[in-house]
Amino acid sequence: MRFCAALAALALCRRAAAQMPMNMPMPAGGVLGLPESRTGSGTSWLPDASPMHAVHYRAGAWSLMLHGSAFVLYDDQDGPRGDDRVVAIDWAMLAASRSVGSGRLVLRTMLSSEPWTVGARGYPLLLQSGESYAGAPLHDRQHPHDLFVELAAVYDRPVARDLALSLYVAPVGEPALGPVAFPHRPSAAADPLAPLGHHWQDATHITYGVITAGLFTRSAKLEASWFNGREPDEDRTDFDYAGRRLDSYAARLTVNPSSHWSLATWYGYLASPEALDPTEALHRFGASVLFSRTLGAHGQWSTAVIFGANAIVGAGQTLPSALVETTVDLDGVNTLFGRLEYVRKRAEDLAVAGVPAAVTYDVGAVSVGYARQVARTGGIAVGLGGRGAVSFVPASLEALYGSRTPVGGAVFVRLTPSR
Repeated sequence: MRFCAALAALALCRRAAAQMPMNMPMPAGGVLGLPESRTGSGTSWLPDASPMHAVHYRAGAWSLMLHGSAFVLYDDQDGPRGDDRVVAIDWAMLAASRSVGSGRLVLRTMLSSEPWTVGARGYPLLLQSGESYAGAPLHDRQHPHDLFVELAAVYDRPVARDLALSLYVAPVGEPALGPVAFPHRPSAAADPLAPLGHHWQDATHITYGVITAGLFTRSAKLEASWFNGREPDEDRTDFDYAGRRLDSYAARLTVNPSSHWSLATWYGYLASPEALDPTEALHRFGASVLFSRTLGAHGQWSTAVIFGANAIVGAGQTLPSALVETTVDLDGVNTLFGRLEYVRKRAEDLAVAGVPAAVTYDVGAVSVGYARQVARTGGIAVGLGGRGAVSFVPASLEALYGSRTPVGGAVFVRLTPSR
């Protein structure tokens, strides 16, 4: 099995940083004095009190930050639609920033080895849906992330004492649509598996072609995006531009009323997101509440409450989803996490044969888990953990899943930079 080589480079960067002069300044905060910990995925915001696990060092005028996460896990989903596999789920990001004129330029590259360590068919996850494999919709599996998760440039420039302009240009990136993507939410950091509402909430975090402009103060941001609405194809290592253009748009308002909270609401129009049904378009809208605070000397508590919905254009059909997730790092060593989910999915999402594609089912899941840090070496924290989940399906799906409450579980090793 292939590991994420980019994440292994964290240890090398840590050693390089340790050899630099002790009086070397750490990277400066953002424009308007905003803390670096506020940066979420794409242009989204986290609470300022969010933990930051990263390696920082300097290269001339540039401030460099390298961070990421990797899980090696055994995933076992029960029932007729279940499966079991050993996979590695990971991402690694390098961000380089410097002052340019009166503003600040940030260049970001984020990669994942999942095209090889997960594979095109994805990993087992009961009731999950979205994207395709071998020309058919994926169901009860989570698709892998692409090799290129983000290639982007961000330029922020103050235009008044408490007002700044932001421009985000990304050949691969995330429009201003949805909450902070789940791989980057502190509330989901200890859970290796994706939410069931991923394609109702934050699936556009890998988009091939994005331009976002925004205005922000120290406590609020209003932004708009123009982007390619098509989801990634089955080839997870190429650039998905063939025959595509910037055909979709979105807007998002985010407010951080204090260091512990971040509130956001969004709307987007996605033209032809699914290659298997290119005539279908949808409206996506929702809202999120993110919370983070320290616990004692070394702990951290982070929670997210998210609502997201897809309204199918011309079908008169709106499919809602809701999620509550939390991670409680008790003492820097022991972590508890959990997730409560509800999604309304169509028969075509779940590949239910013999019924009209537009028939809907209300499904959900409850999952809980525990992780323990067992070692720290070379700037890398090593943890062991496990999670269990109970899914909930209506009586009409009981025969497909073997139960109205099918179960699944996973055990894992987790690698992250030390906080």
